[in-house]
Amino acid sequence: MQRILFHSTIFGPIHSRRLGTSLGVNLSPADGKVCSFDCLYCEAGFNSQGAGSAGLPSRADVSRLLEEKLAAMRADGVSLDVITFSGNGEPTLHPHFADIVDDTLRLRDCYFPMAKVSVLTNSTRIDRPDVVAALKRVDNNILKLDSAIDATVSLVDRPNAASFNVAGLLERLKEFSGTGIIQTMMLRGEWEGRCIDNTTPLEVEALIEAYRAVSPKEIMLYSLDRATPAKSLVKVPQEELEAIAARITEATGIPVKVN
Repeated sequence: MQRILFHSTIFGPIHSRRLGTSLGVNLSPADGKVCSFDCLYCEAGFNSQGAGSAGLPSRADVSRLLEEKLAAMRADGVSLDVITFSGNGEPTLHPHFADIVDDTLRLRDCYFPMAKVSVLTNSTRIDRPDVVAALKRVDNNILKLDSAIDATVSLVDRPNAASFNVAGLLERLKEFSGTGIIQTMMLRGEWEGRCIDNTTPLEVEALIEAYRAVSPKEIMLYSLDRATPAKSLVKVPQEELEAIAARITEATGIPVKVN
């Protein structure tokens, strides 16, 4: 079974194809996965591996470890483009997420004031005012929308909550109109005998309508880059992603980055 990638609270810096030189903040356990989705393509593996025994890192530990790393990087003359909340699950599930964001912004301002703070979120917790407010305080709130069709979301993202639906998600995403970045994973394959392909004309047109409704400042399209727990998934070629991006920008006027 494919397992978690990150075995520490602070990891990197690594080169992110979307964000540059990135120092990661993992608010999930260092020995397990905690997520409100169970995506077929998640590089950290399926939720069935369990949450481990380490528990979520405390706010104090996150702050201490981050400060130690930032101080060492500055002393060594290492450059930094972004501090990114990602890791082994959904960062906004941490009960002290908003406070940790504030700690991170303070430390960023102290050690690397030109660096950005980004959060990669699956958008399942933006029904919470504290999470929304925290996401609005960071430089890049990067919100997942892999499909605007419920059946595809259920197949690919596999939300834990049976009540999760695209219509409700789009209403909540409107809170980030003009400020949020929508990130969409494009992929093909099959799972348990069902075809997966969110690059079809029907899927792309549904996404276009969703992007229009949400009106983010930017859209990120990307495809597979690492091994996936569902082995039958296939990467969408770069030139095809670029063609889809051009179609989206033409229809919406929203800039699209392809990574």
